[in-house]
Amino acid sequence: MPIVSRKFSRLSTALAVALSVGNAHAQQAAMDQVPALQDVPYVGTVTLNVDVSDTAQGIFRVHESIPVQAGALTLLYPQWIPGDHSPTGPVAMLAGLRLSADGKPLPWVRDKYNVYAFHVDVPAGVSTLDVDFQYLSERADDADFEITDRMMYMEWSKVALYPAGYYTRGITFAPSVKLPHGWQAGTALETAATSGDTTTFKPVTFDNLVDSPVYAGQYVKRVALNPGDKAPVYMDVFADEPKYLEMSAEQVAVHRNLVTQATKLFGSHHYDHYDFLFSLSDQLAGNGTEHHQSSEDGLGADYFTAWSDNASERDLLAHEYVHSWNGKFRRPADLWTPNFNVPMGNSLLWVYEGQTQYWGFVLTARAGMWTPQEFRDGLAMVAANYDRNREGFQWRSLEDTTNDPIVAHRAPLPYRSWQMSEDYYSGGQMMWLAVDAKLRSLTGDKRSLDDFARAFFGVDNGSHVPKTYTFDDVVAALNDTAKYDWASFLKARAYSLNPPLQDGLAGTGWKLVYDDKESEFEKAYDGRPEISRHLLNFTWSIGLTITGSGKINDVRWDGPAFKAGVSTGATIVAVNGVAYSKDVLKDAITLAKDSSREIALTLKYQGRFRTVSVGYHGGLQYPHLVRVQGTPDYLSEIIAARK
Repeated sequence: MPIVSRKFSRLSTALAVALSVGNAHAQQAAMDQVPALQDVPYVGTVTLNVDVSDTAQGIFRVHESIPVQAGALTLLYPQWIPGDHSPTGPVAMLAGLRLSADGKPLPWVRDKYNVYAFHVDVPAGVSTLDVDFQYLSERADDADFEITDRMMYMEWSKVALYPAGYYTRGITFAPSVKLPHGWQAGTALETAATSGDTTTFKPVTFDNLVDSPVYAGQYVKRVALNPGDKAPVYMDVFADEPKYLEMSAEQVAVHRNLVTQATKLFGSHHYDHYDFLFSLSDQLAGNGTEHHQSSEDGLGADYFTAWSDNASERDLLAHEYVHSWNGKFRRPADLWTPNFNVPMGNSLLWVYEGQTQYWGFVLTARAGMWTPQEFRDGLAMVAANYDRNREGFQWRSLEDTTNDPIVAHRAPLPYRSWQMSEDYYSGGQMMWLAVDAKLRSLTGDKRSLDDFARAFFGVDNGSHVPKTYTFDDVVAALNDTAKYDWASFLKARAYSLNPPLQDGLAGTGWKLVYDDKESEFEKAYDGRPEISRHLLNFTWSIGLTITGSGKINDVRWDGPAFKAGVSTGATIVAVNGVAYSKDVLKDAITLAKDSSREIALTLKYQGRFRTVSVGYHGGLQYPHLVRVQGTPDYLSEIIAARK
């Protein structure tokens, strides 16, 4: 459904801060500096050329030619980035900005209150403004690298300035990229021409350009995931070395099943073609970002070659693919903005991300990328977090965590279980499991969340135009699926303290239990601490998550270790007088079970050592799901492949 055309003028976040000072003159001047938005086409086409051939220094060199008219002009660097849900545009990495016309430099000034806006006076008789700058990618040893000597990814929002005062859907760009010699690229953009190492793409509107990143590399394999389909889907794989491109017929088959199962779920598509831009690297940054006709997916180099060890990573592709329907086509109304410098609202991320997280798990299982047991083990770990490790629900609601991308910018948090962080993902997943269970119960298993998904996300087959939704739209669609007081049901879980997020398990015929045996799924997860998001997990027992080096990543609020005075950021150097290792800590927890013996942790923090005694006697605790006998097994039905 097209968005209604209208003028759209809001203050940027930086401007809002300026207004709080109360300086009336500054307020008016700031408002006047950046033109108000109008939904009219920008005259002419902006050419954008990006040279990414400098792999040694990581410098992206940018040249733009912008059609202009004489007078005041404001150029904007994208600030509010779709998929990030926050003002993460890395304007600090823009350097060497030079504006010129007919070879003559033109002075520019950055806006006093909006650091993403650049003002220039265009002289009479000038019709084209030349813009040159560099985007300087991070180079520190621990950086999230965007380019290596073997591959790179480029997000157009980082390498472009665009005219203020216009909806981005009305500004046309003609982009091109120069790659290192011999590299191949993958993108949802369509190629217009290739000359040497430079590829020129067909003109697109700026909103579609930003939604179409480019991946490129030295070692590339393209795999068709729905051969012969009129809307083809490809997996473009970029690897550190050729050996990591090797994949078995069975691995290809389950990735093809993912596309099949998603299409069966939604009954539609909202792309002409779709590309999984999939980097397998131990150097390039890991990634997971949704786009309408592609996704950025980045995992370790051995995704295929160490398949049995990578179960916990395999839901990434499904999650990002689902976003083509939920998030890019159907989009919360407060997340749709007319350009990339108007603040976004995140109030419905528990639908946008939460239900996507739900379907990501489900489709991974339906495709055969997970066994039913792997799905249940992964879900058990999620459920356990919301059973024992989210004390923050005493003071925050699930909906309030939708502010976290703006509040915290995904920075490390000292006590995540208390502060909480973007729990609309997995907490939302647990909520939508409860919705699915309730739909099945209300209708005698005749209707389910599948029916909601097809009706809500599957409409307007083939359309690329975002169709926005509100809370009331979600409630209405659920009522169309099965009559119930869905508004109260959702509010009790999304907007209330201490939400009942475990009832979905019971509603599907399963329950959460703990014992001292890790599931194979969790063993694989804990067995790879070299992967940054993989942590040694003692959350549900002593109350700690720990990196492979022994550094404490998180302390469960009011858990045993917390009550003993253990701090996040400390490093465990010894347990009961024995040099720390994962197994030494496990043994100590086991020996303390059902005894009066406490666990002595020697910690190093801020250059000092101290030993604390943890009074925990419950033994090792790992989560599992078991059947509730005598109840319908809806969970197994949910993950069964659709025929």
